[in-house]
Amino acid sequence: MKLIISNSSGVPIYEQIKNAIISQIMNDELISGEALPSIRNLAADIKISVMTIKKAYDELEAEGYISIRQGKGAYVASKNIELAKEQARKDIENHINKIIEISTKYNIGKKDVLDLYEYLSEDEEK
Repeated sequence: MKLIISNSSGVPIYEQIKNAIISQIMNDELISGEALPSIRNLAADIKISVMTIKKAYDELEAEGYISIRQGKGAYVASKNIELAKEQARKDIENHINKIIEISTKYNIGKKDVLDLYEYLSEDEEK
């Protein structure tokens, strides 16, 4: 499992870890049933607090991405299609919010943004 953590990022470290694992699950780099590093081993490998890794793993488990078996470790949960779609919707929502922020900043109207979307999506369909 590859994790790149940035101390200078505005995103909390536990969230960076969580997002990296989610991304690897969604991209099939981590597959259903695959064991994840133990909390202690991962903490030692990336030189992060055990509590930070635990928080990331706890949230991943709560969201259904992994299952934690007491005394056995953490494993990638069976991929849930609806979970994957919800994550995609969340990513799209974040990008749309950024588009709204930029278009508002530069006074670019909704119609212009939608026209650009239509134009670019037509190119993708070809």
